Amino acid sequence: MRLTDTFAALREQNKKAFIAYIAAGDPNFDKSLEIMHTLADIGADVLELGLPFSDPLADGIVNQMAADRALKAGMSTARTLDLIRAFREKNQSTPLVLFTYLNPIFTYGFGKFQKEAVDAGADGVLLLDLPPDEAALSEELAQNHGLSHIRLIAPSTPPERVKLLAAQSEGFIYALSRTGVTGGHSAPAETIPAQVAAIKQHTETPVCVGFGISNPEQAALVAKSSDGIIVGSAIVKQVELNLENPAQAVREFTLPLIQAIR
Repeated sequence: MRLTDTFAALREQNKKAFIAYIAAGDPNFDKSLEIMHTLADIGADVLELGLPFSDPLADGIVNQMAADRALKAGMSTARTLDLIRAFREKNQSTPLVLFTYLNPIFTYGFGKFQKEAVDAGADGVLLLDLPPDEAALSEELAQNHGLSHIRLIAPSTPPERVKLLAAQSEGFIYALSRTGVTGGHSAPAETIPAQVAAIKQHTETPVCVGFGISNPEQAALVAKSSDGIIVGSAIVKQVELNLENPAQAVREFTLPLIQAIR
């Protein structure tokens, strides 16, 4: 209910959501936990936690390197769940969504993973490489065990598939501002308002936009036509550049973006 309640409260206040992505365990368990608390403290409405994976094909170089640092620091699927439990010891209110590929959690056990993720305190999961129509063919993959399945919609998604994905959406919809891999190497597309409007024709689920947002001006612009924004690589880059004290660097970089959409 944390996701639903958060977006309902934001809607009542006429505010837009700020969703922050980091890689679980980057640069290590303790500093990653500190970053999570920092982001929540400065007003991030939802945290998106990337489960480190050795072959993250949809990620750009910044997030690939973050996953590599986390894996080298000993992170795993089980340790990611430990990180969520540690976060929930002090924070019971901020929604937390897992961003992952199918391989690591299929190896772990999909049903087991979802149940343990919910027990740990996760609220949703975004499976990058599991199309929902294929998931429907498997009883195990179709069940969510209380974990909202976040849908991903790209600018290139055909209209009929947009309708299908929107109808099946839970929590919020992750609308890509452009095609390609993650990263802030190019600005969000000018077609975002039309893209969001097309999705909203088929659902009441909040539509949040990510990919390429890296400064307050871009954040404010994208927030105007969506229910929220998602910032990932630009935040992760601050960790990469400030491995000794990443939480402070993340705070200084992210706070102006949050303020820009309020």
